[in-house]
Amino acid sequence: MTTNNPLIGIIMGSKSDLPVMQDAIDVLKHLNVPFEVSVVSAHRTPQRMFDYANAAAERGLKVIIAGAGGAAHLPGMVASITHLPVIGVPVKSSNSIDGWDSILSILQMPNGIPVATVALNAAKNAGILAAQMVAIANPEVTERLIAFKMDLKEKVEQTATEVENIRF
Repeated sequence: MTTNNPLIGIIMGSKSDLPVMQDAIDVLKHLNVPFEVSVVSAHRTPQRMFDYANAAAERGLKVIIAGAGGAAHLPGMVASITHLPVIGVPVKSSNSIDGWDSILSILQMPNGIPVATVALNAAKNAGILAAQMVAIANPEVTERLIAFKMDLKEKVEQTATEVENIRF
């Protein structure tokens, strides 16, 4: 899936990661930020991973979101190839050790190869963070993010009012 002139790349190690990564897709759709989606395995298709990361900036991408489970090398390996910011989404996969293997594989990067890491299965936060990075140079995305955050605030205030009016 590719939208016109994508600014954000969403990649994952396998199709089994898609249910988690769908949250990033959904939030970027909601914010109307162009993105692309692909499967790029660090272990099974290393040349595909290299080609994707190497050409990402040239194709106009500004940020890459990389989701991976288990050994979870994809975000770090992509970050080692491109100068673009990479956001890692640790995925609790079927062969995972409660997701800790994924979290630590993405989080423990050597100096010089940073990967911004969100919580386990937190692809929605990765999508929001990527949109915030794009918004630095894009006033339209900035406006949509401000509206998104205001909507979150209003929902919390509405819920607070509802709870405060409950008679215990």
